[in-house]
Amino acid sequence: MKAISQDTLGGPDVLKMIEVDKPVPGPTEVLVRVEAAGLNPTDWKTRQSGGFLADRLPFVLGYDVSGVVEDSGVGQALHKPGDEVFGMLKYPDAHGAFAEYVTAPSRHFVRKPANIDHVQAAGIPLAGLTAYQALVDVAGLKGGQRVLIHAAAGGVGHLAVQIAKARGAYVIGTASAAKHEFLRGLGADELVDYRNEDFAEVVRDVDVVLDTIGGDYGPRSLPTLRRNGVIVSLVLRELHPGFQERATELGIRSEAVLVEPDQAAMRALAALVEAGRLRVEIAAALPLAEAAKAHELGETNRTTGKIVLTVAH
Repeated sequence: MKAISQDTLGGPDVLKMIEVDKPVPGPTEVLVRVEAAGLNPTDWKTRQSGGFLADRLPFVLGYDVSGVVEDSGVGQALHKPGDEVFGMLKYPDAHGAFAEYVTAPSRHFVRKPANIDHVQAAGIPLAGLTAYQALVDVAGLKGGQRVLIHAAAGGVGHLAVQIAKARGAYVIGTASAAKHEFLRGLGADELVDYRNEDFAEVVRDVDVVLDTIGGDYGPRSLPTLRRNGVIVSLVLRELHPGFQERATELGIRSEAVLVEPDQAAMRALAALVEAGRLRVEIAAALPLAEAAKAHELGETNRTTGKIVLTVAH
């Protein structure tokens, strides 16, 4: 089968189309014919620096999958051949979505909602699970609470806006002014143009902050939170000196999360899609052979929503 691989770290030009053996599903696994695979910032960051996979070259990147079940291993009874499914390979170890076929545990996939196509479905899993796990499982976001979502028009951010609204929260987002109309269409209640306003000066009394950016956004977000609020960071890097101590002084809980496969959350996301309460914005859909171009586009950090690779068979 065809796959996009790299045997060295570097720019988009290190990505090459190669031929590899078609995988065989093990016990409780399914073999999925990939129709579309979503890109995420972790893909181009790993391509360049290696990240969690620095000692595993060569490798095939990609975690988001939407496709059709073709076969299964012994003991798998959840999905049948021909089922359209979508899900996320185990992050960061079980990469490999940028290929014609993947295998994974059956419970990492759920039925694809009938009201979206494979391109849309491929844009949801990693970003959707990240937003859901951070807001629902970690922060415990409830109706009536106020949530501040940084980079609200990004891949995780624009799904987080909708998940928060579906839970009845009041949503404040940071984004450039050009993206405000888009975010209002998703339900955002209040928006801050980070290029012309300091959110730390104008936002107050929020219960939850979702920090998708890192850097100084954590410390700067503390004044926006109420006592007993929570800030959830999606960027696993060393915290600013004194950040944790200051959060504790203010009575704020600080958490850092890494996404993981979650069938219950995937079913919850699928239900929101089916109910018309969650949609993914597709910034671009490019064929698998143009993976390098897709990475270049992602690295501009100017796209709204998700980039997806399509796989022809």
